[in-house]
Amino acid sequence: MAISNIKATLQCDICKVWNVVTSVKDYSWRSDLSKTEILNDKQFIEYTKNGYPTTFTVTAVEPYKRWEFDMKNENMTGHWVGIFTKKGEQTEIDFTENVIVNNIFMKLFIKSYLKRQQAQFISDLKKALS
Repeated sequence: MAISNIKATLQCDICKVWNVVTSVKDYSWRSDLSKTEILNDKQFIEYTKNGYPTTFTVTAVEPYKRWEFDMKNENMTGHWVGIFTKKGEQTEIDFTENVIVNNIFMKLFIKSYLKRQQAQFISDLKKALS
């Protein structure tokens, strides 16, 4: 099991941050995705630029506070927790991924992979909010 956490303070209103992060339909700001597919109000699939799918099942929603989901693809299963906190005119985000890897080779690199993915997500998010 690998756990990875990233925190950031964004110079933006919490409502805008929440709406961008949780809008599965509008993934245009994400540099790592080629498309998304909404299955129902609780499930969606994200496809990487190489077409690799990961299925997400939303497990908790507290608007402007918390968004959680389970993740699954052929290489891993996991859980993601996003905490959103208003700090005056700014928004603090605290995202944690807990992943179990099925592929022995990936176990060697999962921590660095998750850190890189999270950093790219935050970078893309900051661009989308500016």
